[in-house]
Amino acid sequence: MKTRQIPTADSFQRFALIALVFLVPSVASAHPETGGIGGFVSGFLHPLTGLDHIAAMVAVGLWGAYLGAPAMWLLPVVFPMVMAFGGALGIVGVPLPGTETGIALSGVLLGLAVALALRPPIWVAAVIVGVFAIFHGHAHGTELPHAANAFTYAVGFVIATGLLHLSGIALGLLTRWPWGTAVVRAGGGLIACVGFAFLFGYL
Repeated sequence: MKTRQIPTADSFQRFALIALVFLVPSVASAHPETGGIGGFVSGFLHPLTGLDHIAAMVAVGLWGAYLGAPAMWLLPVVFPMVMAFGGALGIVGVPLPGTETGIALSGVLLGLAVALALRPPIWVAAVIVGVFAIFHGHAHGTELPHAANAFTYAVGFVIATGLLHLSGIALGLLTRWPWGTAVVRAGGGLIACVGFAFLFGYL
């Protein structure tokens, strides 16, 4: 039978340090560590290599653009900030049951929100996005390559996430035209289908 380990003060200090590192928005570093470039590249490419991640992150931008300001900018800010917290949890080994299910559901529900043109209060939309961001962040954190620099890895995947949000916003701006609204809602439906495919193991 395994002995349950009680978290120590050092564990909490390590978690707090990693959480702060994940929230640093700049790639500047006065003393770059060995493996920094490799860590940045690994982090940048990680969100771009999973269709489930791409679909959900584009959906955040689409939904924000559909809801209009200030949601258009708030949701893409909430997602990476909360994702950083989830990433810190993953790195220090805090378990999060149903991570893959949560990621798949994010595609389903965010895609449906766009497809059905849902307009909840902005704080409800922010909470929904934030909850799903924890699952995405946790997956990034637990898959951190052992040889990668944690700081540059975090910067890389936050930047990639932001670019995916921006692509969603750019597409969402098509709602200025009637035909564009139809295209955006169809895109939401496609994202929901991708989420369903991951949820039931077809992808």
